[in-house]
This record gives sequence, C-alpha cells and structure tokens, in this order.
Amino acid sequence: MTQIAFYHLTKSSLEQALPLLLSKTLEAGKRAVVMVDTAKRAESLNNALWTQSSGWLPHGSAKDGAAERHPIWLTETQENLNEATFVFLADGIECENLGSYERCFELFDGVSPEAMQTARTHWKTYKDQGYELTYWQQTDSGGWQKKDT
Repeated sequence: MTQIAFYHLTKSSLEQALPLLLSKTLEAGKRAVVMVDTAKRAESLNNALWTQSSGWLPHGSAKDGAAERHPIWLTETQENLNEATFVFLADGIECENLGSYERCFELFDGVSPEAMQTARTHWKTYKDQGYELTYWQQTDSGGWQKKDT
C-alpha cells in the first residue's frame, strides 16, 4: 500500500522546499511526478527548478514534452506520463490513482488556513482508507522533523 507523508511547510515556499525532496528522490533511484492545480503553476515550478541553487535536477513539463525522458515531471493533470513511483501533491490536489504509487508526498502551506484545513481533510480520508501516514514539519533551519501523530 502507498506510504503517504505530509510535509508541513512553515519556513519555506514550495519552490524552496521541493528541490531537496526531489534530490533525495533521485538519489534513491526513483522517478517523481509533481501534481499541482494549474498549468501556470506547473510552469512556475518548472522555472523555479531551473534557477534553484542546490544543484541541477533533471525535470520537465508539458512545455518540454517527452515526459518519458524526464525523471521529474511537473503537471496539472492526473497522468503519470514519466512512469513515476513517487507522487508529490501540492496546492490541495487529490490523486485519483494514489494506489499506483509507492510513496506520496503531500506538501501544504502551514500559513494558509485553507491549506491547513485541506491537509486535515486529506489526512482523515487517507487514515479512514487504511493508508500508512507520517507527518513531517519544517524546522527553523528549513529541514524536516518527523512528528508523532
């Protein structure tokens, strides 16, 4: 069954936090799909990943095409065009085919009351469905600390 980890962003934006998580994904030899709410948001993340300073991350989006060639795929659709085993969900997106992934990373903005409520709703839904859940909160230095639930 898919392992689901909630990542509570308290110190960084998605654009700042995502590169480290994606780097670790690639280090583990995995492919990732990042699902967001709009094509504009996917392109914004695409641009952010090109300019981030923690090293180059091979990635693409609809603008680039050839999804199968990209170990990281940014999209506003539910399609897993790069055959990823890890899915990253942002902007309150729900994944229609969650069970087809090994791991799910749900990232949410800890400053937004709406994002917090959506994350709570998703947590309850996943828990009721029997998924294994973990909760990670950003530390003051921007790292991650696993919290008891």
